[in-house]
Amino acid sequence: MHCMSNQLAHESSPYLLQHASNPVNWYPWGPEALELSRSQDKPIFLSIGYSACHWCHVMEHESFEDEQIAGTLNDHFVSIKVDREERPDLDQIYMNAVQMMSGRGGWPMSVFLTPQLKPFFGGTYWPPQSRQGMPGFDQVLASIIDAWNTRREQADQQADELVDRLGQVGTIAGSGQDASLELLWAAESELQRSADRVRGGFGSAPKFPHSVALQLLMRIHHRRPSSDLLDLVRLNLDQMAHGGIYDHLAGGFARYSVDADWLVPHFEKMLYDNAQLVDAYLDGYLLTGDLEYARIATETLDYQLNYMTDEEGGFHSTEDADSEGVEGKFYVWTSAEITQLLGEEAGERFCFVYDVSESGNFEGSNILNLPRTIEQSAQDRGWDEDELKAELTQSRAALLEVRDRRVRPAKDDKVLTSWNGLMIHSMARAAGILDDEKYLLAAQKAARFVLDNMQRPDQRLLHCWRFSR
Repeated sequence: MHCMSNQLAHESSPYLLQHASNPVNWYPWGPEALELSRSQDKPIFLSIGYSACHWCHVMEHESFEDEQIAGTLNDHFVSIKVDREERPDLDQIYMNAVQMMSGRGGWPMSVFLTPQLKPFFGGTYWPPQSRQGMPGFDQVLASIIDAWNTRREQADQQADELVDRLGQVGTIAGSGQDASLELLWAAESELQRSADRVRGGFGSAPKFPHSVALQLLMRIHHRRPSSDLLDLVRLNLDQMAHGGIYDHLAGGFARYSVDADWLVPHFEKMLYDNAQLVDAYLDGYLLTGDLEYARIATETLDYQLNYMTDEEGGFHSTEDADSEGVEGKFYVWTSAEITQLLGEEAGERFCFVYDVSESGNFEGSNILNLPRTIEQSAQDRGWDEDELKAELTQSRAALLEVRDRRVRPAKDDKVLTSWNGLMIHSMARAAGILDDEKYLLAAQKAARFVLDNMQRPDQRLLHCWRFSR
């Protein structure tokens, strides 16, 4: 078994450290790796991902821990690992390249570069050997090595053409005109056109929360009120809050929903998503006075404070989708577990309200979600609404206590200036709107943390910080 560490052992990024004992001789992006590629005239294999990325873990386990694949990479390439959250600039450039070459993007991102850093081939996840119509990573490597050794001019030419096209993408020509309200109305009609008016969201599965688009629609509604627009916004806020994408026990949202119904999330939780969603729910509360939106904002902020905040006050970045090697294991329940915990009667009521069945709604287990509101459940079954709500509050607390004893998903505890800025903004707004000083103190503490730890002597802010544990 290979236990040597490669060139990533001294990095601070949790994602890079996850790969520090791979048999692949990974380098971080920097002068040493780039010079090695130039001096040995070897192509670069650039792999970009992030610590909460499920398919990044899969490709690591299948390919980067495989001695044979690692041997091929070590003999013929200079392999570089990049954490996209540390280097969004590199991620953006090479993601544009991969999308141009393959028509699709995503992580893990896998790009082959000339020693001059020009991309000539790329993709995302490849299985180690071909399956289900996908080429295997072993085949990809063999054909890249062949092209590099026997059709070098072609590879260089392809890279040059791609760089020219990337240059065109990177520049946005100004129209020379001032921004007008016409832009807003055009955005409104485009969003109306792509809206799913039954299940919420825009477009089809997978569905991402479009917080900023919803905030835009709320602002447009404020300028020229429209019940149709308000209904659309409310549908979105309600469906996301009731779906499995929302953590009904502790608050906070997963990154996106795999299906069109917001039921099955990709279970990772990201700081930037939750900061923007809180902002959108606060706007929803201001616009409608609906206390449900205030509750969702409060619970999501509390999740950040309870589980994702540094002792010194900085906000941590992400929480993984996987625990114990299984995606979503931390979050799902069986009906037997719930009945055992809550007793027959309270368990039966909880399972009815939160869509828990013996057969399950996700791979034999259950993702908690609300197919109907708690009020509707009470009416359907003739239960007293206030008593039901009080009981469910106790039941959720009991389940959370048990869930907190499970093996938690891995956390990426680096502090990113940009994402902290988003959450500081949302915490500060929430303090005023919800009249809760706790969030103001948290915003101040995080801002102080950033200014104390992440500022250079010339006052410029650094991008990221991590305490070496």
